[in-house]
Amino acid sequence: MHPMRQRTVQCSSPAGLHRMAYVEWGDPGNGKVLVCVHGLTRCSRDFDFMAQALADEYRVVCPDVVGRGRSDWLKLKALYAVPQYVADMVTLIARLDVDTVHWVGTSMGGLIGMALAAQENTPITRLVLNDVGPVVTGVSLKRIAEYVGNDPRFDSIEQAEAFVRFVSATFGTFNDAQWRHLTEHVVRTAADGKIEFRYDPGIAEPASKILEQTQGKDMEMWPLYEAVRCPTLVLRGAQSDLLTPETVAQMASRGPKARTAEIPGVGHAPMLMHDEQVALVRDYLRAG
Repeated sequence: MHPMRQRTVQCSSPAGLHRMAYVEWGDPGNGKVLVCVHGLTRCSRDFDFMAQALADEYRVVCPDVVGRGRSDWLKLKALYAVPQYVADMVTLIARLDVDTVHWVGTSMGGLIGMALAAQENTPITRLVLNDVGPVVTGVSLKRIAEYVGNDPRFDSIEQAEAFVRFVSATFGTFNDAQWRHLTEHVVRTAADGKIEFRYDPGIAEPASKILEQTQGKDMEMWPLYEAVRCPTLVLRGAQSDLLTPETVAQMASRGPKARTAEIPGVGHAPMLMHDEQVALVRDYLRAG
């Protein structure tokens, strides 16, 4: 069993260079690569459980999207958007020295994957969109805007965990060790001893502009989805407020004509930490 490896890759933006951190599981020489990308305020370590389960088949690579986790923060906050994230992922895949990858993206990570998969000559040959699609509801955009960028601080890891349990209740049911895992990798100890989140509050600036532009309406990206040609699986949390059953039904008949699966007892978004959720992903990826 190969241990988890922590690495960084240097990426470029109009504002200069930045480091993107990532963790890697499995045989470093395995040419079969699975890239797993997290949601808006989360980090690479959300995929630890699934990565360990799939590391015998894949070299599993989980980046911290810039501005999160161990990655650098961007000087120009307006760059916290899908085009920059896609550019960073192209750099990462070049570093991995492979021509093709499979991709699992949760929420924002799915939007990044969809945008990359829509490109000509994309390296993505199999795509899993976890509780996200070409329509992001206005309700979910408003909910996200209410908490992103608030920059809460805590006196202890226990207080931080209580907050994570509250704002992430829709992730599903977890035991105490799993909740601690979902907390400890997205926070850090500040210079004054307080516990703070590991993401740049500046990621909220572009999100606020999107909310202003949509004026509470849904954000639609159908042309992007319809440009995807690789086999695609869409997972939906049964209580999701971001991805509606109607959108999922359309995704099954448009563009790549995705296969779909609904996960009971979960909202936005399934965390792929339970055996049955991992099995859905594994079985789909094996089919290709």
